[in-house]
Amino acid sequence: MNQRRLAAVSLAAVTLLTAVCGGCSSSKSTTSQSSPSPAATQPTSTATSTATSTATSTATSSPTGAVGAAIVATAPIGQFGDILVDSQGMTLYLFEKDTSTASTCYGDCAAAWPPALTEGAPTAAHGADQTKLSTSTRTDGKTQIVYNGHPLYHFQGDKAQGDTNGQESTAFGAKWYVVNPAGNKVESS
Repeated sequence: MNQRRLAAVSLAAVTLLTAVCGGCSSSKSTTSQSSPSPAATQPTSTATSTATSTATSTATSSPTGAVGAAIVATAPIGQFGDILVDSQGMTLYLFEKDTSTASTCYGDCAAAWPPALTEGAPTAAHGADQTKLSTSTRTDGKTQIVYNGHPLYHFQGDKAQGDTNGQESTAFGAKWYVVNPAGNKVESS
């Protein structure tokens, strides 16, 4: 009986790790306007795997919507150094048009730049600062993650961990930037 239970738990753990780390491969590259070397555009698998493994024990947030309390972490991403990512290792952005904790991105903007949502208080992990995390309520009643006063977003053009395809986009009337652990925009060099 104990051997069956151990086998079932082991199989469940392997299945979970396979599902979570399916995107953890360091062979994926970032698509960007310039073509820096692949090593410069990829997160280290240790940092991303650590952020991802933390999420397996806590509910997570994804670009498609809130699923429990979100985790905001950091990961080293190419030329930007450590930047904010979600529990899946996906890059988080700020929008310069947001001048307070209230989002100005709705409709077509929110379709292209889905807000980083949470159900409950978000948690900081792996280099993110818990004291900088808060939330704001969107007009649809959903709760958006705020970091250092900036509502956070995903970019629909980012398909893999470490992608920063939205960096310095001027879509919807202002620039979009990746965010460092201090909560400030990071400009491309």
